[in-house]
Amino acid sequence: MNLILIAVISLGAIALVLAAILYVASKKFAVYEDPRIAQVGEVLPQANCGGCGYPGCSGFADACVKAGSLDGKFCPVGGQPVMAKVADILGLAAGEAEPMVAVVRCNGTCANRPRTNLYDGAKSCAIAASLYGGETGCSYGCLGCGDCVAACRFDAIRMNPETGIPEVDEAKCTACGACVKACPKAIIEIRPQGKKSRRVYVSCVNKDKGAVARKACTVSCIGCGKCVKTCPFEAITLENNLAYIDPNKCKSCRKCEEVCPQGTIIALNFPPRKPKTEEAPAAPKVAVAPKETAEAPKEKTEAPKEKTEAPKVTE
Repeated sequence: MNLILIAVISLGAIALVLAAILYVASKKFAVYEDPRIAQVGEVLPQANCGGCGYPGCSGFADACVKAGSLDGKFCPVGGQPVMAKVADILGLAAGEAEPMVAVVRCNGTCANRPRTNLYDGAKSCAIAASLYGGETGCSYGCLGCGDCVAACRFDAIRMNPETGIPEVDEAKCTACGACVKACPKAIIEIRPQGKKSRRVYVSCVNKDKGAVARKACTVSCIGCGKCVKTCPFEAITLENNLAYIDPNKCKSCRKCEEVCPQGTIIALNFPPRKPKTEEAPAAPKVAVAPKETAEAPKEKTEAPKEKTEAPKVTE
């Protein structure tokens, strides 16, 4: 009995000593966490998409609290309403961010880009890109396997069965960038949504020279540079035979769209152009006959007066 009691007392004493040591260690090495981090995390959508530039919603909440400012920080999934809640929790001003949207920069549909071979491998753009250049003559365009569709968590992108090109639903797109990371050809870009969802962009990423690019796709950029010369705002640059429109400089004048010989530049969600009224041909001028010169007044010819001589008187 005494041995059992001694064992219980010994184990109890050891447990108390270890508990004291753990308590002291927890206090000494405790890491303070601002309670506002958890509060901010609760209002975030917990999509963990990485569209904010941080590793998940918890990383974004931690960055917002520690930064002391919300400038340059935006949750693409929650949008402005969520950022307003975050600002209320932190007592900061919510910065306004321009809405962004994913844009597919490839117009190589089945009609514009004829197939030259058939891929019978795994249905994955990543695998297809690592094996060969694609089913068409354009090695830069969309592979059509739908990796971007699988990567999107918001059902904002789908493959068009007729064109074979992905299409983005602007109402659902959060600009998280998951589709951009999933595309091995880098044809998807996050661009400003623009006023009234209107934007102008070059729907091509082909960097081949003009003749080669045109042979592969009828609407490819041929690097002619007409759009660069036409743009009055210097918003278009030409590099590696490919034109690119800077969305921050573009004023949506659409002059580049008019001069593009390939129809590569897309002006999205703009109203249809008004048809140009042809000027009526000017009426031929009627030749006016010169007025007859007025007859010169006839000169009055006076008959010469006969001189009457006085008769001579003869003596």
